[in-house]
Amino acid sequence: MTVFDPTSEYAPIREGVARVCARFPGEYWRRLDAERAYPAEFVAALSEAGFLSAMIPEDYGGSGLNLTAAAVILEEIHRQGCNAAACHAQMYTMGTVLRHGSEAQKKAYLPGIADGSLRLQAFGVTEPTSGTDTLALKTTARRDGDDYVVNGQKIWISRAEHSDLMVLLARTTPRDQAASRTDGLSVFLVDLRELRGNGVEIRPIRTMINHATTEIFFDNARIPASALIGEEGQGFRYILSGMNSERILIAAECIGDAKWFIDTASAYARERVVFGTPIGQNQGIQFPLARAYAHMLAAEAIVYRAAGLYDAGHNPGVEANSAKMLAADASWEAAEACLQTHGGFGFAEEYDVERKFREARLYQVAPISTNLILCFLAERVLGLPKSYGPRG
Repeated sequence: MTVFDPTSEYAPIREGVARVCARFPGEYWRRLDAERAYPAEFVAALSEAGFLSAMIPEDYGGSGLNLTAAAVILEEIHRQGCNAAACHAQMYTMGTVLRHGSEAQKKAYLPGIADGSLRLQAFGVTEPTSGTDTLALKTTARRDGDDYVVNGQKIWISRAEHSDLMVLLARTTPRDQAASRTDGLSVFLVDLRELRGNGVEIRPIRTMINHATTEIFFDNARIPASALIGEEGQGFRYILSGMNSERILIAAECIGDAKWFIDTASAYARERVVFGTPIGQNQGIQFPLARAYAHMLAAEAIVYRAAGLYDAGHNPGVEANSAKMLAADASWEAAEACLQTHGGFGFAEEYDVERKFREARLYQVAPISTNLILCFLAERVLGLPKSYGPRG
């Protein structure tokens, strides 16, 4: 059977990622889960191999690859049974810096990010009272001479404890003084190394998956004015572009998860014998896996269509959100089929199914809820009335 591969030109990248991942088998990830530890060795190995600097231009020490290549890297990490959550932000925050950052910022930070001596893993957008309603965020950055003074709180900011730099979204113009709802927000490239214990407090949040998630408190934290990315007040537009790349890259991870679940379940179904025959002979096992495979193929197509549009210079909000929703659904369907195929053994840690099952569930909720994607498509594509926000 000939299978069309939309990313066949990136086969060497897949092979290289697979070689790195082979050094970090299930035992490694189970130990980290038990210890609630960050996979520092895994991240270092990816950095040393050059995969985390894929999108950084060659002039700054990176590979100069596009978003499609980055999606392939993250997909393959998940296909190999590993988890890219420890490092994927370095991919999707990169677009904001590359598209809107100053030359001085790029020269100051990109070479260090490329060689692994600097970590850009934190994306400071979400707040306790705003959630997905980004325009309602309350964290402020007030200009004071050559600095901005930041006050507020962020939540669900993964990897902040393990990041040197953070892309931060804050309000620089009060809402009642902004020209429009989308004006008055600004983006900053913040050096956390100087701020921990000096206006910034980071607290870990324990969750059902080992995701290094935190909440961050800003108390008169001073950052230099040179940390501003692009123009003051235009940050929401910059972040939207970054969110499209985030959606696409997370969707690629979901495709990788779906492939892992399907491959793992199929291998088990061929080997597991009950009542004298392999369980894979039963249509009750075959059909859910076959259906999950078909849905994965469909989702994969829209993921790489969205990536291609992004690489062509577009901001493909419809395609990026559709890709994220369909890929998350495909991975969850495959997870359900895989767990069901394994029966009771699916709940045993040593099979890694329960770990991957928990990880896959996240993407029905993050980085954006499936329900809000449906609202977005209904309003922006179908022209239906807005179903959320102020009414009356």
